[in-house]
Amino acid sequence: MMGRVTISHNLGEDSTNVSNVFIDEYMQDANDAQIKIYLFLLRMMSANLPTSVSALADKFNHTEKDVIRALKYWEKKELITLEYDGAGNLTGIHMEDIVSPANFGRRKSDTVLRSVPPIHEVTAEEHEHVVKEVKKAPAKPKYSAAQLRAFKEEEGAGIVFLAEQYFGRPLTSTEALTLYYIHDELNFSDDLLDYLMQYCVDNHKADFRYVEKVAINWNQEGIKTPKQAHAEIYKHDPNILGIMKALGMENSPTEKEGNFISSWLGELGFSMDIIMEACDRTVMATQKNRLKYCDSILRSWHEKKASSREDIARLDADFTADLKKKKSKASVSSITNKIRSDESYIRPSGSQNRFNQFQQNTYDFAELEKQLLDN
Repeated sequence: MMGRVTISHNLGEDSTNVSNVFIDEYMQDANDAQIKIYLFLLRMMSANLPTSVSALADKFNHTEKDVIRALKYWEKKELITLEYDGAGNLTGIHMEDIVSPANFGRRKSDTVLRSVPPIHEVTAEEHEHVVKEVKKAPAKPKYSAAQLRAFKEEEGAGIVFLAEQYFGRPLTSTEALTLYYIHDELNFSDDLLDYLMQYCVDNHKADFRYVEKVAINWNQEGIKTPKQAHAEIYKHDPNILGIMKALGMENSPTEKEGNFISSWLGELGFSMDIIMEACDRTVMATQKNRLKYCDSILRSWHEKKASSREDIARLDADFTADLKKKKSKASVSSITNKIRSDESYIRPSGSQNRFNQFQQNTYDFAELEKQLLDN
């Protein structure tokens, strides 16, 4: 039997302090995601570094909604205070000093961590969604080995094969159980499961815990088809939201708008930097039909094989030079046409002499000479 264990430390200055009250009285009731989020916020606060919902999601392989739920959980426990702007976007997080729940004194709020999302901020719609009570996901049953084998060999054989192709390796039993749970309990069709795996792989998420989290979110949103999932993804895609914001469009993207913008990143292969340049030019040029106007700019650049700012600067220089040349030709042509018009007005017939503005007399010089000789 083991006795007591003595704990010592050799901690340097690069460490983060965690309240004993948090460890003793708050940590035991929190889930894995909530604890990770809170500890990471403490870490970023102690280093005076910014973070964002999307950064937290990427850090711990969670969805953004998982992060928002964790933040709301700690706000409810009064360990943090969330700040929003007028549009409902998350702009700041105050880390509160912790006291025991038994003490009802007000906590201090003089320590602040400000969150500055690089592209995507939590929208008012997302915030509203988190505040609403979300239906609970079905619990994961304890499938027997026989049930799992039957799934892999019969009903789920095609899905397991697709998964191994997407993830480039044979699935473990735990991963196969996750697919079984999503198919059986969350009622995902083969098409929707296929789309789910494709979405996760495209986003470089090869962890099946992430696949399961996304599946649960879609289930809670009532998503039944790939088309519905596609539309839902657009609502939370930081690139699409950033592009729409740059074009002055504050609404959640529709499926058509999402497809339109996705073509710039996928079909045309432009980077966000180049797309943002096209957005800037669009905003300066027009108030209407900005998506189509921006699309025309990008497709023109694509046709001319411009993929960098240097390429665009070259096209701009060529366009300016060509415009000057056309203006010069137009000016010369205008002057020539004016001269011809003037001559035609002054002398409707005869020799075209622009300096001759009067009707000329005609003389027979041979007859004049004869008359002089006779005299």
